[in-house]
Amino acid sequence: MSLDPRGPRFAAGLTSVVFVVILLTGSGWLALAQAVIFAVGAWDPRRTPYGLLYRYAVAPRLTPPAEREDAAPVRFAQAVGLVFALVTAAGYLSGAPVVGVVGASFALLAAFLNAVFGLCLGCEAYLLIRRLRAA
Repeated sequence: MSLDPRGPRFAAGLTSVVFVVILLTGSGWLALAQAVIFAVGAWDPRRTPYGLLYRYAVAPRLTPPAEREDAAPVRFAQAVGLVFALVTAAGYLSGAPVVGVVGASFALLAAFLNAVFGLCLGCEAYLLIRRLRAA
């Protein structure tokens, strides 16, 4: 499976907005909803609501991508995001808002770096793990 690299960046932009709202409101339920989106993305990034929005509303208005990227690093990054979203939700919903703030802050940082600079921390971690396993 390969992806248009602009799709995950678009999704990261929306994810950044969601985590800003989570930090402003302290909503564990919104963090849980984002966790569900990450879980779907870990299975198939094209099937998330953000991926579907990109595919049907944004991509048709753009030129075709010059290159495509492997979905495996993106799927791994979505799984890492799932962990942070679950930590965030658990923190806010259990009455430990500091845990929620820390989880949401890390997730926001990663999503922001991907959206603005194209630096996917989860993808880079995936590639590093692959290199270490090969060695």
